[in-house]
Amino acid sequence: MQQRAYILSIIVVAQFFCTSLWFAGNAVMPGLIVKLNLLDTDLGYITSAVQLGFIIGTLVYAMLTIADRFQPSRVFFVSACLGSIFNGLIVWDVSFSQLLALRFFTGFFLAGIYPVGMKIAADYFEKGLGKALGFLVGALVLGTALPHLLASIDLSYDWTVVIYATSTLAVTGGLLILVFVPNGPFRKQGAKLKLKAAMKVFESRPFKAAAFGYFGHMWELYAFWAFVPAMLVLYENLRSVEINVSLLSFLIIGGGAISCIAGGYLSEWLGEKKVAASSLFISGICCLLSPIVFFAPELIFIGLLVIWGLAVIADSPLFSSLVAKNAKPELKGTALTIVTCIGFSITIVSIQLLNYLVDKFPTYAYLILALGPVFGLASLKTKK
Repeated sequence: MQQRAYILSIIVVAQFFCTSLWFAGNAVMPGLIVKLNLLDTDLGYITSAVQLGFIIGTLVYAMLTIADRFQPSRVFFVSACLGSIFNGLIVWDVSFSQLLALRFFTGFFLAGIYPVGMKIAADYFEKGLGKALGFLVGALVLGTALPHLLASIDLSYDWTVVIYATSTLAVTGGLLILVFVPNGPFRKQGAKLKLKAAMKVFESRPFKAAAFGYFGHMWELYAFWAFVPAMLVLYENLRSVEINVSLLSFLIIGGGAISCIAGGYLSEWLGEKKVAASSLFISGICCLLSPIVFFAPELIFIGLLVIWGLAVIADSPLFSSLVAKNAKPELKGTALTIVTCIGFSITIVSIQLLNYLVDKFPTYAYLILALGPVFGLASLKTKK
């Protein structure tokens, strides 16, 4: 037990460090706007470039069954190093198209970090996997929110510091996994390359139900995260108030780490499916309330965003646990990777749709995110 707790703490810290690459581009958007003469609407394209890279990356990793055929800690380390390089290159004198390409490849190699980190955790935990993944996804949340915190420290900061810091953290996280996390006791290596293995995992009905619930969750999650700063800025403009957008973005997104961990503990008492459904329901209600709160007092507006930030991610580790438990042991890494791939493909659609709707209907646009929780809740009703 002590060894597993030690290993989990290493994975959590490494995941936190490495996933800081994800929204580094979003956090330094003001600096990029000045440097490249960008438009505010380019935020959606920069975010989608990372998502698209992650999608292609997870598809490649899944089709080649990389996480099952090779030592996961080595896959994690190499991916972290390559991702940090492409992240760091955006400080150079690049064009907008080159910026999108660099963010794409950063996302591509994140495919060897996030799902592979979950695979490593699953190799160490058969029982209590939901709780273990709660800590792991909590680290992802903090890593995702970290660039916003770095950007909030000093409004006159040099934005390149955020990029250098996140790249350095990613390499450090990769080293931690490589040096301190060997193969887990429950790892079953997939010896052969099976190009069709990624699709065969959907033959299981319980697996399909968990995966579809995850897809509904993903429709909402990254679109919400990507547009938290935009929502805060819109509120500033509508209400003529001044708020610390970067700090609040960190608190709203980063607070989800708490709900991930809490959800993991609750799942051992109430069951993973029930806790995931409750999380989806609450975040769906927040979607429906979004048009109203833009005209509410500041405390109510921020309070709803905090609740939304807690609910929107709490189900993620539980869905990943359900996916891992209902997959064949020798295809566990591939199953997690292909489900993640499809889930992030969905985020491209929701982010770009929201990017369009925010421009046309700024206060009503976020209603579209409610489709995810509705679909996810319907999927969870599927019986074994």
